[in-house]
Amino acid sequence: MPTLPFWCSIVVLSIVQGALVAAPGTWPWARTRLARFRSGWWALVPVASLVGVAFGLLRVADAPQGLTYLALSAVPVLAVAALGWAMHGARPRYAVAAVPLFAVAWAWPATLGGDTAALALTALSCVALGVILVALAPASVIRAGIVVLATADVVLVAADLLQHPNSALVAAHPIAQLPRLQSVQFGSAIMGYGDLFAAGVVGALFASRPSEQRRAAVLIVVLALVGDLAFLRISEFPATVPVAVGMLLVDVRRRRTGPVTSL
Repeated sequence: MPTLPFWCSIVVLSIVQGALVAAPGTWPWARTRLARFRSGWWALVPVASLVGVAFGLLRVADAPQGLTYLALSAVPVLAVAALGWAMHGARPRYAVAAVPLFAVAWAWPATLGGDTAALALTALSCVALGVILVALAPASVIRAGIVVLATADVVLVAADLLQHPNSALVAAHPIAQLPRLQSVQFGSAIMGYGDLFAAGVVGALFASRPSEQRRAAVLIVVLALVGDLAFLRISEFPATVPVAVGMLLVDVRRRRTGPVTSL
């Protein structure tokens, strides 16, 4: 079956990153119920996950398979949370939409429909996870964590330390041809879970300021599409960079026009 050309596939994934910035809402339940667990250390989660993939995935024999089953268990649950509570326009009755998405991703793997359903599930999980992370750590620390994540991503890609771990992660497959949700494969393009997760976190950071959230979403799409031009020369591009740069540019604009309000 023919697949989408790479340029079309990567453009879709870049647009999804922008959509993830626009999607998160303010989830009062997360803030009130998770307040006692609040700590700046949670901001290290995105960086730790990237470094763990780079240095730990190939050193632990069963790590790729373990992450596959972790994603298979967690992603649909987080997608339910996003549809029901964590995103703009969420309603509890919408949460059931995660069921047909999972069914399509399982029934038609490696097809446009199956890829789209799996991408939707993974993206939705990043919305909920982003909102939860923002509820767990101060906004200023999370912003610093996103910058560190993008910097580490650049260093690891430049040193060619992510290609082999990512290949091992993509190749891992659960039993019974269940969906692979530990990374995103859409058409001819592949994007790591962390690239979408970073966008979900930035969207959650701006969720209480809708105009800034929309501005960041548009800006990150533009930056991601410009970054995609790098694939004309190289095979890997750190997709967290447009997310971090877009976040910083919106923050700079706010500082010039008014005081920063900490979440």
